[in-house]
Amino acid sequence: MEVGLTHLLFVSTALFFIGVFGFLTRRNMITMLMSIELILNSVNINFIAFNKYLYGGNLDGVFFTLFLIAIAAAEAAVAIAIIINLYRSHSSIDIENADEMKF
Repeated sequence: MEVGLTHLLFVSTALFFIGVFGFLTRRNMITMLMSIELILNSVNINFIAFNKYLYGGNLDGVFFTLFLIAIAAAEAAVAIAIIINLYRSHSSIDIENADEMKF
């Protein structure tokens, strides 16, 4: 049995809404970062699925996915650096303590 476009879109939609729910309900910065990564991975699944089923001969979706993976890795590195600095200064990574950061 082949996995169809609707199956992939269902998984992608589920990942997207789990990521949005996690981002909006959690107060820990690490779990918020993981939720953002889930959202980005759902976008990657969409790119690959539409590339396979709509434009089978082209690799545009694959290139966009590789570019998005590189952007997500850079975003995660910067976010983890910010979280580590916040933890060093406030001994907490809760989002309520982030309003004390200075420019």
